Amino acid sequence: MTDPAITQSRSAFSLACRVEANVRAPAERIWAVLTDAKSFPRWNSTVASIEGEIREGAKLRVHVPGTDRVFAPTISGVVPNEPMTWTCGFDPIFKGVRTFELRPRRDGSTDFTMAERFSGLMLPLVKRSFPDFGPVFTQYANDLKREAEKR
Repeated sequence: MTDPAITQSRSAFSLACRVEANVRAPAERIWAVLTDAKSFPRWNSTVASIEGEIREGAKLRVHVPGTDRVFAPTISGVVPNEPMTWTCGFDPIFKGVRTFELRPRRDGSTDFTMAERFSGLMLPLVKRSFPDFGPVFTQYANDLKREAEKR
C-alpha cells in the first residue's frame, strides 16, 4: 500500500468512510503525531485546531478549516501505538465513530487505517450536508504520511 486507499458505503441510516495507507515510519512515531493535539493544525490541513488532550477519556473540540463546525468527540479505546476511537453523539439519534489503527510491518513501516461511521435516525435528514469524505480522508492520510516520514 503506497497511495491511500479509500472505501465508502452509504445506506439509509449509515454512512461510512475508510482510508488505508502505508507510512514509512514506526508506529511509535505515527502515534506521537496523532496524539499531539496542539501540533495538528501545523501538519494536518483538515483540522484548524484541537482544544484538549488526546488521551483516554478526554473530550476534544475539533475545529474544521473554513467553517464554523466544531466536533466534540470523546476519546476511548486508547492503546498506545495501536488503536483509539473518537466518538460524538449518541444512539439511536445520531452517532459518529472515528477509529484509528496502526499495524507495524516487518520492513519498519506501519499500515495506518482511519475509519468513520455515522449512524442514527437523524442521518437521513443531515447526510446531504456532509462533504464527500473520500478526498478529506485521502488528504488526512497524505498529511500524516508526510509528517511522520519527515521526522
